[in-house]
Amino acid sequence: MLALIQRVSEAAVRIDGETVGEIGRGLLVFFCAERGDADADLDRFAERLLKLRCFADEAGRMNRSVQDVAGGLLVVSQFTLAADTASGNRPGFSGAAAPDDGRRLYEAFVERLRSSHGPVAAGRFGADMKVSLVNDGPVTLWLRSPAREAARAA
Repeated sequence: MLALIQRVSEAAVRIDGETVGEIGRGLLVFFCAERGDADADLDRFAERLLKLRCFADEAGRMNRSVQDVAGGLLVVSQFTLAADTASGNRPGFSGAAAPDDGRRLYEAFVERLRSSHGPVAAGRFGADMKVSLVNDGPVTLWLRSPAREAARAA
């Protein structure tokens, strides 16, 4: 699993002109399930996201999590994060989870976040979505599941 996280002052996702999710201050999370990801990794991944310290404290240091600041979460599925751009001009997506697995993991991830955090909005898996945001900072971070981080380090 991997996620591209943007600290935002506001964000929204629209499908066919209808707003299906929006937040004020918080995190916009583009989520991607990769081949080989398992449900067992979801709890740890959600916990890492919720505890990620990327909001400023009184001294202006990034020492507060989205939970600490009672911020919102907007989670959008984005299989293109798994793109392989190492060769050629057309990205390959063989590293992304199969659509059924991707949907299941995305929906389970959103539910885990909702069960342990207040405001959680979401896009719709596989839909053509229009995402708007005001990046705060700007702060943009990558988050990978622990298993993927270990594999990258090896």
